Amino acid sequence: MSIPMARVPSPDGVVVPQRVRELAAGAALEPVWVNALGGLTFRTDDGRYIKWGPVDLETSMAAEAERLAWAAGRLRVPSVIDQGSDGVHEWMTTRAIPGLSAVAPRWIDDPATAVRAVGEGLRALHDALLAAECPWSWDVASRVANAASRGVVVPESLRTPPPVDRLVVCHGDACCPNTLIGDDGRWSGHVDLGALGVGDRWADIAVAAMSTGWNYGPGWEDALVEAYGVEPDRERMAYYRELWNAT
Repeated sequence: MSIPMARVPSPDGVVVPQRVRELAAGAALEPVWVNALGGLTFRTDDGRYIKWGPVDLETSMAAEAERLAWAAGRLRVPSVIDQGSDGVHEWMTTRAIPGLSAVAPRWIDDPATAVRAVGEGLRALHDALLAAECPWSWDVASRVANAASRGVVVPESLRTPPPVDRLVVCHGDACCPNTLIGDDGRWSGHVDLGALGVGDRWADIAVAAMSTGWNYGPGWEDALVEAYGVEPDRERMAYYRELWNAT
C-alpha cells in the first residue's frame, strides 16, 4: 500500500516513536500518513506498514487486527504481523499489498478512474463477505451505542433508520483513501477495516460517495454509485451521511 506523502505535514520533521523504531527492527522508515488523533503510519523498506497512535475509543487496532484476520482469504486485505498496546498507545504491523491509495497523486489527477475503482471495489467487498458469517455489527443501534460510550449524543431523529435495503458486511470507513488501486486502474485491495461489521449497504455507499467531494471535488457522487451498480437512493444516502457526521 502507498499513500501520498502530501498527506503528511512536513514528513522530514515527523518524530518516530520509540516503539515504532523497535518494530522496524532496523528497517528504514518513511512516514506516509497522520490522522486527526495524532496517529502515524510508516512504510518500511522491507514491505511492511507500521501504524501507531493513541488508543482510539471508536475503533481500536486490536479490533482491526481481528477483522483483517477474519477477512483474509475472502478479500484482498493486508495480513497482520503484530499488534499490541501499552494502554496509552497502540500499534499494528501489516504486510504491504499491491496498489496505491485512491487519493495518491496519480489518482487525484484521474478522478474518473479512481471513482470507478472505489465504487467497484466497495461492491466487491460487499459481495465477497457473507453477512451471516460476520461476528460484528455496524448497524445503527451499535453505532449509536458506540457514540454514547464516547460521550456523543446522537439526535433522536437519527435513531430510527430507513428500512434495510440489503444487509452486507460493511467496510465501516468506506472513504476513498481506504481503497487501493493497481496499475491497471482497478481496485486492488482494502485497508483500515477497524469498524467492519454487518449493516445496510447504503451506510457504506453514502460515505464513499460523500468522500468523493472531499477528495476529487464536486460532481462525482453519482459516478461512484453507478460504478457500485445501483441507482442512487437519495433518502438512504442522506440519512447515512447525517448519521456518519453525528457519530
